[in-house]
Amino acid sequence: MSTAATNVARHSVTRFQAAPRIVRNLRRHPKTGLPQPHVKITTREFAPCRLEDHYHNTLKDDLMYMSYKHEAGERKSPRQIRLMFDPNDPYSKFRDNRPVGGSQLGKKPAPPDTPDNVVRLERIQLHTFVKESMSNKSQLLGALMQMKALTGETFQGGGHHAVEGVQLVRGKKSVGGWIRPGIPCGVKVDLRGQSMYDFLGTLVEFVLPRLREFNGVVLPPSSSSVNTPSGVSGVVSFGLPPSAMMFFPQIEVNVDAYTKLFGMHIHFITNARGVGAEDKARALVSGFQIPFVRR
Repeated sequence: MSTAATNVARHSVTRFQAAPRIVRNLRRHPKTGLPQPHVKITTREFAPCRLEDHYHNTLKDDLMYMSYKHEAGERKSPRQIRLMFDPNDPYSKFRDNRPVGGSQLGKKPAPPDTPDNVVRLERIQLHTFVKESMSNKSQLLGALMQMKALTGETFQGGGHHAVEGVQLVRGKKSVGGWIRPGIPCGVKVDLRGQSMYDFLGTLVEFVLPRLREFNGVVLPPSSSSVNTPSGVSGVVSFGLPPSAMMFFPQIEVNVDAYTKLFGMHIHFITNARGVGAEDKARALVSGFQIPFVRR
């Protein structure tokens, strides 16, 4: 064998040999005892999302054009609402210092329209209330299993530390003597990112077209005020009955495993704020093929 061939063989063998072993003092999980890497590992979406691309390529420009309001000059400073007591007075420091001048919640103007604050979906919240859980907590197992099947969300699933998974809803105050503080009374889950758009696609393609009695999300009368707290929140909400749950493919494939199906409320939470925020949120949601109807 020639010298050149020997050099090629030597380099090829050393090139594909096993990688050198790097010994690190990895931390151990306190409960499982498994080694933990020294960096935060976060998984990414493995496939492009059609609805997310539809928003960035089509809806975003249309919503900017439809909702844009030109403001000439500088915006006026907001009205200063005086307080009942002097906040620097030590004798009134811990008193209930409510503002005098009326509620300004429904009168706050929307932020200036820029390409950075175009209305977008921040998260979708699914919520179901189980009245029977007041007397028996085991009644929540069916609702937990249903939400788990619909969303597939687990606590910090996929390495995303902002994912909270399916959560229990507990009472905050006593209502009528049957809702008490700290008692679990429902289930909720927040969807963000690709899982949010996946649920939205399932909703508009499989569930809503199969509902015979659903003509669309009911709009308030045209004479209703837009300066209400709900009108400036930028949230679109509607509910689905228990009979609509079997139209979801995740439940339809194994509907006999559920002894009882629970209805749920769906909240589309957007980044729109101020006067006219609810109209922007409705325009965004209608762009995802969710109908609206006025009775």
